[in-house]
Amino acid sequence: MRSIIWLTLGCFFATAAFSQEIYPLYPRQIPGAKPSVNAETSEINKDGVLIVHKVSVPTLTAYFPPPEKATGKAVIICPGGGYSILATKHEGYDVAERFIQSGIAAFVLKYRIPDDQTMENKEIGPIQDAQRAIQMVRENAKKWGIRKDRIGIMGFSAGGHLASTAATHFKKNYIPRKKKISLRPDFLILVYPVVSFSDSFGHIGSRKNLLGDHPSPEKIAEYSNDLQVTPETPPSFLVHAKNDPVKVENSLAFAEALKKNNVPVELFLYEDGGHGFGMINPSSDIRWMDLVDDWLKKMFP
Repeated sequence: MRSIIWLTLGCFFATAAFSQEIYPLYPRQIPGAKPSVNAETSEINKDGVLIVHKVSVPTLTAYFPPPEKATGKAVIICPGGGYSILATKHEGYDVAERFIQSGIAAFVLKYRIPDDQTMENKEIGPIQDAQRAIQMVRENAKKWGIRKDRIGIMGFSAGGHLASTAATHFKKNYIPRKKKISLRPDFLILVYPVVSFSDSFGHIGSRKNLLGDHPSPEKIAEYSNDLQVTPETPPSFLVHAKNDPVKVENSLAFAEALKKNNVPVELFLYEDGGHGFGMINPSSDIRWMDLVDDWLKKMFP
């Protein structure tokens, strides 16, 4: 109970300090949810990282730039955590604050953690939440000062798997789409992403948490997003360290698939840095978020 209270108070003070707004992703019924107790908790781990556990009630936390700086662009941010937890601060809230400095509205997606106890089908819960986030931002684009054709999605680690799923599976409706609002993101940013679920270089822990212990070869291929790229996949920017335990081949394979389909892509590789460094790789003076700024200006002037 103490950690849940801490999270609530933390959100309150963050709202006051950073002018953020927290929206329920589903104002009414959460699709595919089983009746269950909201067991969400949070903690600061031994590395000083804010971790959120057992998310079953998804939200979207909005950060808006000052009107005089607003560019009309927006990005939905999916924190990482292996589909077992969410690293919501350094791969979420901190990144959103950086985006609004560049005039880009940012939305941190607290998506559901796959769990058979809270979901009828844990495989599709996260992608339902990602699609709903895109839908929600487009529905409110005019009110929020956002262009409907400038809405991207971004993901770190397993959040990168979720973001790349949203960018390659958008023709399949995992949620109701009565207004026919497009679920295709306009751009994609992946940071040390899980992309593949293959045995050779995929991240098996994320695969197990999403698909279970013994997924079929068909399911593995379906959620190996380097195999799902088409010419309609949005322009993409990727960041990875060569010594990442989430193998760099995830980004290399995705970038190669994009090139083969004539989709604009930029891939930035660090020599060192490992995994989970967020916005600042301590092994390098190069700040990849500065490169993202330049790329977005070039792609969407």
